[in-house]
Amino acid sequence: MIKRYLSFLLLIVSTVAAAQSYPQNYFRNPMSIPMELVANFGEIRTNHWHMGLDIRTQQRENLPVHAAAEGYIARVLVEPGGFGQAIYIHHPNGLTTLYAHMNGFFPALAQYVKLQQYDRESWAVNLFLPPGMFAVKKGDFIGRSGNTGGSAGPHVHFEIRDTKTDKVLNPLLFNFPIADAVPPTITRLAMYDRSRSTYHQAPQLLTLKRSGGVHTLAAASTIKVGTNRVSFAVGATDRFSKSTNPNGIYSARISLDGSPVSEFILDSIDYFETRYMNAQIDYPWRARGGSFVQHVSALPGAAHIAYQSFSEDGIIVLHDEKLHAVVIDVKDAKKNNSRIQFNIQYDPSLARPYNFPAGQQFLPHNVNVFETSDFELFTSERTMYDTTYVTYTNKPGTGTNVVSPLHQFLSAAIPVHDSVVVRIKPDRQLSAEQMDRVIVKHVSGTRTNIQKARWQNGWIKTSFRQFGTYQAIIDNEPPVINAPPTNLSAARSIIFTPTDNHNVIKRFRAELNGKWLMFTNDKGRRWIYTFDEHFPRGNHELKVTVEDEAGNLTTRTWNVKR
Repeated sequence: MIKRYLSFLLLIVSTVAAAQSYPQNYFRNPMSIPMELVANFGEIRTNHWHMGLDIRTQQRENLPVHAAAEGYIARVLVEPGGFGQAIYIHHPNGLTTLYAHMNGFFPALAQYVKLQQYDRESWAVNLFLPPGMFAVKKGDFIGRSGNTGGSAGPHVHFEIRDTKTDKVLNPLLFNFPIADAVPPTITRLAMYDRSRSTYHQAPQLLTLKRSGGVHTLAAASTIKVGTNRVSFAVGATDRFSKSTNPNGIYSARISLDGSPVSEFILDSIDYFETRYMNAQIDYPWRARGGSFVQHVSALPGAAHIAYQSFSEDGIIVLHDEKLHAVVIDVKDAKKNNSRIQFNIQYDPSLARPYNFPAGQQFLPHNVNVFETSDFELFTSERTMYDTTYVTYTNKPGTGTNVVSPLHQFLSAAIPVHDSVVVRIKPDRQLSAEQMDRVIVKHVSGTRTNIQKARWQNGWIKTSFRQFGTYQAIIDNEPPVINAPPTNLSAARSIIFTPTDNHNVIKRFRAELNGKWLMFTNDKGRRWIYTFDEHFPRGNHELKVTVEDEAGNLTTRTWNVKR
């Protein structure tokens, strides 16, 4: 008990010290309007925690964005998804700020980026800049806000990182001018039998009532359980003062009889770690239409990310049949607290037999291998968060271009961390030309992914980040390119929207009179060229080449006039 208490005390001291060591008021609001948030650090997103603050821009674009502190621009990123157009500034205090989804950069930087894009013949660039090239002072104008990349509406995504490690820190620990006197809202409590995998049970949802600032059980003050190993998950959101927008919570801690059992704190996360969010939520429950709940006790394959376990792997173990007091505290970054409290009691008479599924298991911390005569799947030690029992079926392929059965392995409701390696043996002999056009179509829930086959001793090899169905297909259908107007004299831009039978455009290249012409490709939907000095008035030859994932090429050439 003393050892457990000391461990807990050291955690609290180290957490408070870390928060206090962050420079307070060092960074300014990067906008010139009041700092209001549409999303915070640690908010739950698809396959990741949200890694910064999404700052409202009053539903407008092209508002000025300013350097949050003195430093120099160390990196500029332009990509069709993700951050869109982004700036990274290194600061002398060892931290880096990131400004994403921008519409453009200040003139000198914009000119430099454009020169680099033409030099590399690529609109998408990832540029690393030396310290003396673009120094900035606190408050300097660095660009304009926008809606580029993986953004669904105008805003600025803002991050603070440790420059040396690239670990992302919770910006709300830096004392930005955002009022928050509102404790988190707890909407639900879920309980799990931890004598078996969480992936093979539905959560037992417990109704709560609130009285005097404390949540208790609506039905009774005590939960009686037929297992002596249990854990809990909470459904909770947070909001700021004078805001109705729901955000993510900062931490949750569970205690038994006054002693801490487990805690998660979302204060610093690496981008290599952010996919572990799929282990913090009840992923199968959510995938099957349930609400978000966050495990307060870590799953076996993800105990080292965001969690601190104090005993028995961070789950509640009931060694007797007495009443025990459970307290769950849910906090935001300002330490506003909401509490759940109730009693729990182990009653062996309530135990119900559980028939564990037969067949192969995939286990956390293991290299798992599944093999048949024509299908194989492999995981790394980090792939599985909890134990799951393998389910596999296959159906004969149909269609002249299908060259394998449809292999169904588990489902989209079981998450993976690392990619799984898939090997498929084709069901017929293929020519060298056919082999070069084989793709693997993978369907996981509502998502379809396409990858070109890699060949290995007569087998097709690919890798994917989800379970689901896998099938090998010959794709020999080239993309289709729409034709532009031949008279462009009154036009301001040229837009191409190439299509493909599998909806994957791997490469797009445009040339004007044999020289590369830069088309932007924000969000990966359309390729757009806005007229500038690279397209003078007169008659020209415009050539466009498009390639799909299988390597099929389409090239079209037009004589155009501007």
